[in-house]
This record gives sequence, structure tokens and C-alpha cells, in this order.
Amino acid sequence: MLGTFGGALEARQIDASSGRLTADVTGEVESEDGVLVIKRIHVAMRLAAPEDTRATVERVHGVYAMRCPLYRTLHSAIALSSSFTLTAAAS
Repeated sequence: MLGTFGGALEARQIDASSGRLTADVTGEVESEDGVLVIKRIHVAMRLAAPEDTRATVERVHGVYAMRCPLYRTLHSAIALSSSFTLTAAAS
């Protein structure tokens, strides 16, 4: 999901390379009949970019998932979600 989001940003001339886009991924596991099953995954992304890109980043975040092979493969079986935080780009 991170790669698809980054690629979509790059296509809109928002630099997501060289560590500017990072993520923490959290999964929630439950036991079903004694078997551990992944139920939910959340991808919390951070992008170092200028504040004036926020509107574009928000639009991309709103639509990128259905273009992501991982999301499209798993979203019917596992609750997948993501969020982003925009941080100040280093000068």
C-alpha cells in the first residue's frame, strides 16, 4: 500500500522518495477456534512535504487503495485502513 500511495504521489509531482514517505503498520489478530487470524491492518503513513501539497495528498489518499494490488487482493478478507500525516519537509 505504501508503494502504491508513493507512486500516486510521484505521478502528481510530490516527492515521496529518499525516506520522505514512511509508515508504521499495525495488525490486530484474533483467535478463531484456536487459530490466530489477522483481522485488521492499519498503515499509518508519514510524508515530509510542503503544506501546500496537503489538498493533493488528501485526494490521492482518498482514491489510491482501489489501485493497490495488495489492498484489492486482501480487503474482502481483512479490514485494511490507512491514514497519513503531513510533516514539514526538510530544507
